[in-house]
Amino acid sequence: MKIIFTFLILTLNQSLFGQTSKVTPEWSKNATIYEVNVRQFTPEGTFKAFQTHLPRLKKMGVDILWLMPINPIGVKNRKGSLGSYYAISNYKAVNPEFGSMTDFKNLVSEAQKLGMHVIIDWVANHTSPDNIWVDQCHQNWYTLDSAGYLQPTIGTDWWDVADLNYNNPEMRKEMIESMKFWLREANIDGFRCDVADWVPVDFWNQARMELDKVKPVFMLAEAENPEHHKAAFDMSYGWEFHHYMNKIAKGEKNAASIYEYLDSQKKFPKDAYRMNFTSNHDENSWNGTEMERMGESRFCFAVLAATMQGMPLIYNGQETSLDKRLRFFDKDTISWKKMDLEDFYTKLLNLNKNNKALWNGNYGGELQMLTDKSNPDIFAFAREKDGQKVLCIFNLSKTTQEYKYSNKLISGKYINLFTSKKTSFKETGKVKLEPWAYRVFYL
Repeated sequence: MKIIFTFLILTLNQSLFGQTSKVTPEWSKNATIYEVNVRQFTPEGTFKAFQTHLPRLKKMGVDILWLMPINPIGVKNRKGSLGSYYAISNYKAVNPEFGSMTDFKNLVSEAQKLGMHVIIDWVANHTSPDNIWVDQCHQNWYTLDSAGYLQPTIGTDWWDVADLNYNNPEMRKEMIESMKFWLREANIDGFRCDVADWVPVDFWNQARMELDKVKPVFMLAEAENPEHHKAAFDMSYGWEFHHYMNKIAKGEKNAASIYEYLDSQKKFPKDAYRMNFTSNHDENSWNGTEMERMGESRFCFAVLAATMQGMPLIYNGQETSLDKRLRFFDKDTISWKKMDLEDFYTKLLNLNKNNKALWNGNYGGELQMLTDKSNPDIFAFAREKDGQKVLCIFNLSKTTQEYKYSNKLISGKYINLFTSKKTSFKETGKVKLEPWAYRVFYL
């Protein structure tokens, strides 16, 4: 009933006023997200093989499954033995290496039966040079060089793709129709949009309006642009925060610098979801594993990413301490033998899901700072919503610290997230914190 009501309101707004904003699906208010690399997830690298992991991921607290591109990969100028997932040769088909369309539809259906939602990676900026659009003689749908030939996106070495021309209204129309295809054919729940800043904002606004007419969708932009949130996207990447965490881990920044980040976020609408992460497919393959970039601080930053305002992302394999850079253009299966961090992420994701203080956007509680920029090592805050509360304390340094506090916000009786022990705080006191230590308490 709620979905029908939301859809009616959305349709009324569009018909009377044109689309000036979007309606974020209510089911996303306390959602967490998990990125799936189908090729590397299992030895088989198929939809069917991945589907067997759904109950485990549901138990871990995952709500949104983001599948990296599922479409066929171009052959022309292919990189490596299998090519880039982001060199799409057909927007309306599945990669045969992953299985059939029926296999994919079964995966989506089973995930939704478990209460999860599925979004797919959408590559709207470019296609492979042998995409069916080229075969259909739609070269004017592409950005051509001075000699009239297809070219990669300017400023990149992506010679396995051809840049699309967004001055062509026919191409725009077909791109939106291709996105609608997956809503109708497979009943997916939305899209993660690759290099969203390289595609005109007005296209995304138009696409969102048209997609919502089919079913209410959830849209994630691989970008950090406030304009995207007005009418197109529900969530965007927290790239800046991610880079801050990497630099703090290396000693290039400190806890006090996070206040700079918080000031910079005031340009975003309050209802905007931001995605926080310590790893994803780009970071892992190109910039290094968490171990390489963050060392022993990676656990501390995983907790910070899951408790700050924003939706936490887990990249496949983080729950098994993925300690290698997955090859991008070749088969490189994740080993699931250890599963040493599954309990760690289960506690984090389920707290995020069940405690209203940590919900997304306006649904969650605002940060109430318990430290300030005068402290270069300790970062602490509380978040509260409808009587539920989370208290978080972090030592963002490689030396032991003592956090002395005097604040009414701290006082109360809590449960320690990671030990399950009951803990009481008075208005004043102190907490000893080992290097890169974290403490999370909740009501």
